[in-house]
Amino acid sequence: MGGKRFAVLLCAEDSEYVVKMYGGYFGVFVRMLAEEGETWDVYRVASGEFPEDDEIDTFDGFVITGSCNDAHGNDVWICKLLSLLKKLDSKKKKILGICFGHQMFENPFRQKEAKSILSLDTNASGRVASFKSLVFRLWRLVKKILCRALGGKTGRAVSGWDIGITTINFSAASKLSSSVKMPAVLSVIECHRDEVKELPARAEVIAWSNKTGVEMFRCGDHIMGIQGHPEYTKDILFHLINRLLQRDFIVDSYADEIKANVGGTEPDREAWKKLCINFLKG
Repeated sequence: MGGKRFAVLLCAEDSEYVVKMYGGYFGVFVRMLAEEGETWDVYRVASGEFPEDDEIDTFDGFVITGSCNDAHGNDVWICKLLSLLKKLDSKKKKILGICFGHQMFENPFRQKEAKSILSLDTNASGRVASFKSLVFRLWRLVKKILCRALGGKTGRAVSGWDIGITTINFSAASKLSSSVKMPAVLSVIECHRDEVKELPARAEVIAWSNKTGVEMFRCGDHIMGIQGHPEYTKDILFHLINRLLQRDFIVDSYADEIKANVGGTEPDREAWKKLCINFLKG
């Protein structure tokens, strides 16, 4: 019998730099979470690569990564991912969501939306009849769903970008299991401009920061979301800052400010590693 098996649902495109230095973002997660005797696979869901239904039960847990896309967007792959998450939730599979992955599970009502979108009429070859038709139906469906949505919601953070190393505070009453003691505070790398606006009813906030009200949440014993990036190094953060600057998402003065603030501080990477491993494999 082999060891445990896990899958990374990769929601981002690898940059040349991250591939060269870390073997891609999959490599970053494997370095943080993998232990001897385990098998780790990757599904590049942002490129349309998903596990088949009969593969799901072969995995002990799943990790959903960060992404440049909006968690409240309606790309076809995002809607398909929502549908997959619903299946994983129903099977009580361990799911660790990071940043974008954290936000994805804050919108349970959108799983109904995803199911509707994925069942759009197709032609005989199984392809969507036309891209224009798909876009129109997405727009129409979103308009209806948002009007009656009762579940969690995500959107742009009112305070704007949150980039750097942030101290997050853990709820005194929160715990991952009877054997895992939660710290009072931990520092983590952040890089996001979206945030959780409203939690679904069954979710519990387990950490917050001065800028973000839901830094971590859990649903039952099998789902945990983290807004920050426990897997990132400062080197990756500086690389992302430069990419955001090149693409005009942030301005020079803000980039310089972030780099100056981050220079003398370190995230609690080892503590986050233990916390994530204890949750995913506990």
